[in-house]
Amino acid sequence: MSFSRRDVLKTSASASLYGALLSLGMIRAGTAQAQAVMQAAFQTKGIPDTLKALGAVGVSESAEISIISPDIAENGAVVPVGVSSRIPNSDMVALLVDKNPNALAGAYQFLDGGLAEVNMRVKMGQSSDVFAIVRADGKYYMAKKEIKVTLGGCGG
Repeated sequence: MSFSRRDVLKTSASASLYGALLSLGMIRAGTAQAQAVMQAAFQTKGIPDTLKALGAVGVSESAEISIISPDIAENGAVVPVGVSSRIPNSDMVALLVDKNPNALAGAYQFLDGGLAEVNMRVKMGQSSDVFAIVRADGKYYMAKKEIKVTLGGCGG
């Protein structure tokens, strides 16, 4: 089997980048396995199935989680949503939209000591409840907010 110069350069560059990010603590070993779990969660339908795919069992409500978004979104194609967790040792934040075809809109994992705060834009086809799920010390917590959409974004 022969390798072109380009193949050798691509392989060595990606290996060097991976090694550098791993040594800086920007990624963890086993990231590919975590991505497979998240990929399965992104394909589920409905909140209960998504929670099960994320491994979120026994989710309890918490006032320490804030969902920052407009109460009424003028355009469902671009709805700004922010999630902030004041729960100590928060290491994962996920955003779920109840009435979207796939409930999981985004999931983020944080390194130890990282600030558990994300801002994103989601697409919503209709008015819906939005759930923020936070994992801290192996336990799952949630907050809920209703967002009303005046112009649909998922084909509306």
